[in-house]
Amino acid sequence: MSKAEARIREVASFFENNDIFLGYRKLMDCAIDTQNLDIYNKIIDLTDWKEKNPLKEELFKEKSLEILNIISKIQIKEHNSKTPVLEGIELTKSYGSNRFKLGPISIKIHKGQVYGLVGENGNGKTTLLRILAKELNLSSGNLDFNLANKFNDDYDLRFKLVYIPQRTQKWYGSLKDNLKFVLSSYGIPPKENETRVLMMIARFGLWNYKHLKWNELSSGYKMRFELARTLLRQPELLLLDEPLANLDVLAQQVILEDLKSICNSINNPIALILSSQQLYEVEKVSDNVIYLKDGQYKENITSQIDDYLIIEIDCNCDRDILKESFSKLSLKKLIFNGGIYIAYFSKETSFSSVLENLGKQKIDVTYTRNITNSTRRFFVS
Repeated sequence: MSKAEARIREVASFFENNDIFLGYRKLMDCAIDTQNLDIYNKIIDLTDWKEKNPLKEELFKEKSLEILNIISKIQIKEHNSKTPVLEGIELTKSYGSNRFKLGPISIKIHKGQVYGLVGENGNGKTTLLRILAKELNLSSGNLDFNLANKFNDDYDLRFKLVYIPQRTQKWYGSLKDNLKFVLSSYGIPPKENETRVLMMIARFGLWNYKHLKWNELSSGYKMRFELARTLLRQPELLLLDEPLANLDVLAQQVILEDLKSICNSINNPIALILSSQQLYEVEKVSDNVIYLKDGQYKENITSQIDDYLIIEIDCNCDRDILKESFSKLSLKKLIFNGGIYIAYFSKETSFSSVLENLGKQKIDVTYTRNITNSTRRFFVS
């Protein structure tokens, strides 16, 4: 089964299980992959109809599946390049003696992959992103780009490499007019411009906000606008610095899932690097994790602690009682860290046995997670 066929089946499955909100977002991703303006207009018309008829879910689902059937008959060419879109070799950035130094760092970044950039504050995440975006000069090392559209200088490079900092600049005029301005600067004809902009507005859930101005939008919708504006340019490499910082938990999950889906485009995949303090959410959607500690890139982090099963536990329980409950599970150590317990067991212990034991001892657990293969363990140790 091809990737396109798998995506079509996935969308159909969402609608069959009445996951209509997610199904429609995935349907729009399939539509974008066609690069067919007639399909775009069908999505635009359906989005407008949906907003005017919010209670007619069954009819909306029927209309969505009709468009999905049309898309399923369109041949989509898959992008199959295995060459890294970016390769950094022994990258370093020094700010002088006895001051912060980043690197040396060597990385390869591929299209269609999401790279989570994590680490405590002050460990070089933003510095690394700005180096990759060519906003900071290297002290040493080599940075090579292999973009589909060849570039002659850094100005040309900006068309396919986009860096969005944590604090975005204020814009003027309506959201829709700003997006149309982006495409007009690329010489897109007015009719096509309108269609592409409305398609991206629909994809990012901005339909009812398209005529609003900067100060009329929440932080979450400002971030959605920035992403819509960026993706209209069809970048090959996207660098995001703390895109989740001002979003609520639900908005974080939606944005991350959207980014994952869009980066995995069949014919126009994007290489995405995003830094964030939201470890679990980022790790969930990341294909690879870049962990920085004191400016150094920690490789093979999943194999650095082979001797332990590490469990994070939040419960209203005395330490001695908790230790006693684990007496038969090869508990190696129990650390109280910032209001939660970090329990280290021998690697032969299973997570399910820990959960079973907590239940048998009737310990009231608010939250627990296996962090053995998560970078979270480096933040709590």
